Amino acid sequence: MDEIFMLAALAQSRKALPECLPNPPVGCVITDAQKIVAQGYTQAPGKHHAEANALQQIQGQTFNFLKMYVTLEPCSFHGRTPACALAIAEDSRIHEIYVSILDPDLRNNGQGLDILRKAGKTVNVGLCANQVNAFLNQYLLK
Repeated sequence: MDEIFMLAALAQSRKALPECLPNPPVGCVITDAQKIVAQGYTQAPGKHHAEANALQQIQGQTFNFLKMYVTLEPCSFHGRTPACALAIAEDSRIHEIYVSILDPDLRNNGQGLDILRKAGKTVNVGLCANQVNAFLNQYLLK
């Protein structure tokens, strides 16, 4: 099931184009008990990233154990929007995060994952990495 959910996140990321540019087109899916409860993708610059877009959809709802699937490592810095990694870290409903690929941008490059792990989240990296990288690679800062 994990692969199905990451591929659903990849489908979400395709919806981000072209409005998200110059930000990478990231997709996110949140699941509860093997069912998708929220989906999101990166909006126009200055608006929600994929993770914040999905988190907004479940605002005020009660869940016990959510999993998040995101195509690119959540951002660890505050730019035009707050850091997604911090928002995820602060959400006690999200226990496990699947990240397909690391963000090579030097402002991230593993730092988003560090924030999540320090918050006690289980972080899995590399799910569907070939498919996601084939799509996202051209949009990433290197």
